[in-house]
Amino acid sequence: MRIFVTGATGWIGTAVVPELIAAGHRVVGLARSDDAAAALVSLGADVWRGQLDDPASLRDGAAESDGVIHLAYHHDFSRIEEAAQTDLAAINAIGEALEGTDRPFVVASGTLGLAPGRVSTERDAADPAIHPRVANAQAALSLAARGVRSMIVRLAPTVHGTGDHGFVATLVDIARSRRESGYIEDGTNRWPAVHRFDAARLIRLGLDEAPAGSVLHATAEEGVPTRAIAEAIGRGLDLPVVSVPRDRAGEHFGWLGRFFGADAPASSAITQELLAWRPSQPGLIADIDAGHYFQHVLAD
Repeated sequence: MRIFVTGATGWIGTAVVPELIAAGHRVVGLARSDDAAAALVSLGADVWRGQLDDPASLRDGAAESDGVIHLAYHHDFSRIEEAAQTDLAAINAIGEALEGTDRPFVVASGTLGLAPGRVSTERDAADPAIHPRVANAQAALSLAARGVRSMIVRLAPTVHGTGDHGFVATLVDIARSRRESGYIEDGTNRWPAVHRFDAARLIRLGLDEAPAGSVLHATAEEGVPTRAIAEAIGRGLDLPVVSVPRDRAGEHFGWLGRFFGADAPASSAITQELLAWRPSQPGLIADIDAGHYFQHVLAD
């Protein structure tokens, strides 16, 4: 199939594109710049010039495809509402192009905040009050009633691997700058994780096999205690590991403090049974212990 991918040059997209190509698909990636276009070509993909905030370019790209994977998102915490509106417009534009075709449409979402304090499952309905992006995922699922084989893949908040510049890399940077590796309160709150190669394989399996309206969980580990994460970072940087009171989480962790203290385990048992998806890459602690997270610095 000819698969149109938004976010194809991003952290997850650069794993999804080779996964799709290895499975025999032809990939067309969205690119808004010459650098992005060159990166796509280096991955073996074709280029579709456009951008996330241009719904017409997305609609046209989707219309020329046999399926769409929508990974792109503006992750700017200072402009949450605007980013969500852009994302919804993108989903609606792609949905219009695919309506009545039964072609697959995979939309990335997240597991964080689904069922605080207990293990969430694919059957849990997310509350749009958690984040405006939740409503967008519901809009994507509703396309199943309009002849689109739509589905959402809820990604763990930590999608890890060599080259990750996300949550774990930020925690490493914070520990390095503060000369201590912290966790909040007793650190027993659980943090789901998935290696990006396992996530990429699940996204491809969903595209190929999942029925319309599916909710898939990309969580290889349903809940790693945050204290264990802090201890692994402490080992890697040879720093003390400390408990941070909840009322000082924002001071210590910055913007990450509001998330890192959440207890947000998420199961993928239903997904694994549906698609025979078996995560095979290293777990989060093993990945941190491998050392690559300590070879770069995010901030001066």
